[in-house]
Amino acid sequence: MKNPLVTIPIETSDGNFIAHYSENGLADLAWPEKKKRKAESEKRKLNAAALPVQVLRWHKLTTEALKKTLAGRETGKLPPLDWNGKTEFQKSVWREMLKIPAGETKSYGEVAAAIGNAKAVRAVGGACGANPIPVLVPCHRILAANKKIGGFSGGLEWKRDLSAREGIKF
Repeated sequence: MKNPLVTIPIETSDGNFIAHYSENGLADLAWPEKKKRKAESEKRKLNAAALPVQVLRWHKLTTEALKKTLAGRETGKLPPLDWNGKTEFQKSVWREMLKIPAGETKSYGEVAAAIGNAKAVRAVGGACGANPIPVLVPCHRILAANKKIGGFSGGLEWKRDLSAREGIKF
């Protein structure tokens, strides 16, 4: 792939997410902008024939996984995730989040312990906030101590909504 990044919208009933692909896979998934749903979709019409075949395959996997997750189901197969330029600590947190099934949660402390650094609770929170691929790398399944909701990069409304779709109660 010659271009370092390809941007493609994913139209959902929750708005248009924007997927960014590098030559290594899905690098970023941006939350929809509430008021620009239709306008953004129209502006970003693509000529699929101009895109590399590999990116089209990745985009199909991304779209299917996103729609499953938004429906409260297991994500299923993901495209390669491009975490180049991210710290090893962040990657370890995100890999651990990928192990949490739909409908289940872990606390920041449980994630810290699972990656072998039980004292890194705040750093786990920072890695969750820096997650470039929200929803698919399910930071919404990470809660504060005592099943409290905690923060969320997409806003607490998204965290409550995604959790409710999976049957998670606080």
